[in-house]
Amino acid sequence: MNDRLLSSTVDEAVSSRLSGLLTEDTRPGYSGYLVAPENLLEAVQILRDELGFDYLSSVTGVDYLEEDRLETVYHFYRSTGGSGLVLKSSCSRENGRIPSLTPIYPGAEFQEREAWDLLGIRFEGHPDLRRILMWEGFDGHPLRKDWREPYFEEEAKPFKSRWPDGKAVRSEEKTPFGDNVCFPPDFDPQTWQAEPETVIERLQQDEKPLADEEIQTDRIVVNLGPQHPSTHGVFRMTVMLDGETIVSLKPVMGYLHRNHEKIAERNTFLQNMPFTDRLDYLASMSNNFGYAIAVEKLMGVTPPERAEYIRVIMAELTRISSHIMTTGFLLNDLGAFFTPALYALEERELILDIFEMVSGSRMMCNYFRFGGVVRDIPEDVLGRIRQLVTDRLPRKIDELDSYLTNNEIVKTRCQGVGVLTDVQAIAYSAAGPILRASGVPYDVRRADPYSIYDRFDFDVAVQTHGDVYDRYLVRLQEMRESLKILRQALRDIPGGPVLAGKPQYQVRVPAGEAYGRVEGPKGELGFYVVSNGKPNPYRYHVRAPSFINLTSLETMCMHQKVADAVVVLGSVDIILGEVDR
Repeated sequence: MNDRLLSSTVDEAVSSRLSGLLTEDTRPGYSGYLVAPENLLEAVQILRDELGFDYLSSVTGVDYLEEDRLETVYHFYRSTGGSGLVLKSSCSRENGRIPSLTPIYPGAEFQEREAWDLLGIRFEGHPDLRRILMWEGFDGHPLRKDWREPYFEEEAKPFKSRWPDGKAVRSEEKTPFGDNVCFPPDFDPQTWQAEPETVIERLQQDEKPLADEEIQTDRIVVNLGPQHPSTHGVFRMTVMLDGETIVSLKPVMGYLHRNHEKIAERNTFLQNMPFTDRLDYLASMSNNFGYAIAVEKLMGVTPPERAEYIRVIMAELTRISSHIMTTGFLLNDLGAFFTPALYALEERELILDIFEMVSGSRMMCNYFRFGGVVRDIPEDVLGRIRQLVTDRLPRKIDELDSYLTNNEIVKTRCQGVGVLTDVQAIAYSAAGPILRASGVPYDVRRADPYSIYDRFDFDVAVQTHGDVYDRYLVRLQEMRESLKILRQALRDIPGGPVLAGKPQYQVRVPAGEAYGRVEGPKGELGFYVVSNGKPNPYRYHVRAPSFINLTSLETMCMHQKVADAVVVLGSVDIILGEVDR
């Protein structure tokens, strides 16, 4: 069924069942449906239970300052595949409230907290509505259009001081303390004392009794992180322990938060491409891909055939690079310190060699452009990719399989650990290998194909137990499927241009909204972009799989041991640049 017919079928179903609750979004360049806050819960209950939209992918907040309202945008999908449905609900900027969807879609928990933290949208009925990326004493909501950071210059780049004047001044030089910070009113950092941490209070409220508690023991709160290697970066798990058994867990993030989205709304559309590299910095090409698709939808641009093949080749090499590294570092989390990681890093380095030849950079590639890619791949580089894909990588993946899959220690430490059922995975909006290891064969490349993925013959990797071991198996299988796609793409790649039109330093993006998503190594990576016709995005939001996949971490770690929690986190495969943004 083609996209247009499927979308028409969705519209008919929504119109017949929800005609009294929803109205069509008729704003030029917009799509989807509008719903009043008082009708939101009833509408989404029908969407899930009767119309099959059981997967809430993305929750985005938008501040329409001139209209004095905050809008929440929801992207729903069916876990069986197909195009999505966009729902929007608005409230006033002053004390506006929207019902929380967490009772129906638990996967909304962290995303709603983010919208509250950065935009001030208050979600009624949320079980734990507190800041998630900023600290509790932060002044204001930084993604609001009227919020100003210290030493604010202008709303949009390029700043006049940089171009055409060519003057640059470090903000830190303007303050005697040497810090580019701004404290809330009446806040004195010299006399401030921390209140008891909210996260610990939440732990005490949520702690779960053990099934068999014959001996009465004291329960203690322990912080795991924030440090490498056990928490994969500046990430912290605050856990309540009964002995060594976890009875409650709260992820704490935000240590690496740079307000990527605020920066992106100040940048021009084109300036944002290299900023996407800094999200999942192990998957630069995939990040470029998702953002390019979103803006191309607004521009109405289709890349040339050769560019589409090059994009797929880069994306699948990225998937192998990411998965092979994740496998090596999972063994690191299991205690096999660094030897397996070095084996994996060696193969990743060979893929990064390709990226360097193509883009000029190994990690921050900045290779995609709206309408294609920045430069062609020379034939000798294509030959090197063919050699890597047909000879070296298949052998090395087989080696990993023979060393690890039936290894007694790997099976003992991973099987039955960190289990997430298929129902839980869908409810928590899990994506990527986590979702597919739980028995849900949902892969955006198949479920809602983008670019030219509908031309390739490949299988969706899926397992059924939902544990750490099955997540490893899914990644192993996905690397083999990526090789299959790469061989087809290298065989069929046509000649021709690699960019639609001429290179541009300033692109014209018509007013409207678009959501572009790809199946990245960690799962669905989505970009929601709103344009008001100016050179800079009015709204830019990242649906970050590393961030959303952490929503189910407590469920996976409950009643596990401390050592197992480290392994479970490793199997989630987070990158903090994407978690915190």
